[in-house]
Amino acid sequence: MKLYYAPGACSLSPHIVMREAGIPVQLVSVDLSTKKADDSSDFKAINSKGYVPTLELPDGQRLTEGPAIVQYLADQAPARGLAPAAGTVERYRLQEWLNFISSELHKQFSALFDPACEVSLRSRQVDKIGKRFDWIVKQLGSRDYLMGGAFSVADAYFYTMLAWCRHVSIDLAKWPSLASYKARVEERPAVREALKAEGLLK
Repeated sequence: MKLYYAPGACSLSPHIVMREAGIPVQLVSVDLSTKKADDSSDFKAINSKGYVPTLELPDGQRLTEGPAIVQYLADQAPARGLAPAAGTVERYRLQEWLNFISSELHKQFSALFDPACEVSLRSRQVDKIGKRFDWIVKQLGSRDYLMGGAFSVADAYFYTMLAWCRHVSIDLAKWPSLASYKARVEERPAVREALKAEGLLK
């Protein structure tokens, strides 16, 4: 399968999941400013939305949107336990997490990556993210991962959000349990492999 990605972008989440699932990874880097892929293809012709991730399946079909992609990938390797079985209440709990991260965290970061973001807007966005982090800390409690004792696709997505914090001057020291969680996820071999492949870890 071919994953269209941009280094450090939200496509890091499915990239991590592919490696956790033991799925061979064919990476195609995308310049999000020019919408050109490193194989010289026009990315807008591949995904008309113009943003990563995009997963190209063996039969040529393409999936977009991270939460959908990571569930598809998890279902290709059910023995890895990256997502509960379809139809179970726990699967819907996973979807709760994926939707929360997507709508309540991911989109709050967008303005912070805009160089033209006004100070007042930045302050409001950081405050919103902080309140979401406060809530997650309570849900996480003493668990190692969002769903309990086992790593899931939701953790790959949440880790990606936490990794963005240093780029937008959000100090995780305010949330020690999240800083510990991030470090724990980062020590996973598959996560380190993905970071190295994207040039994010030496």
